[in-house]
Amino acid sequence: MKKVYKLEDLDCANCAAKMEDAISKIDGVKAVSVSYIMQKLIIEADEDKIDGIMDKAVSICKKIEPDCKIIR
Repeated sequence: MKKVYKLEDLDCANCAAKMEDAISKIDGVKAVSVSYIMQKLIIEADEDKIDGIMDKAVSICKKIEPDCKIIR
């Protein structure tokens, strides 16, 4: 399952790369892309695990870029 989320207040391309790397390591994630320019998170993951994955992704993003929000 592929999902696209809007990001708010992602201020740094380096932070986007760190988020992408960390989210890609979550169990069940098949592919992930964090675009600083487009302010989007695109994630491909197992449908039955997507809610848990997104909870972890939100936590990761908050640690890397505290002002960044993932709009679900």
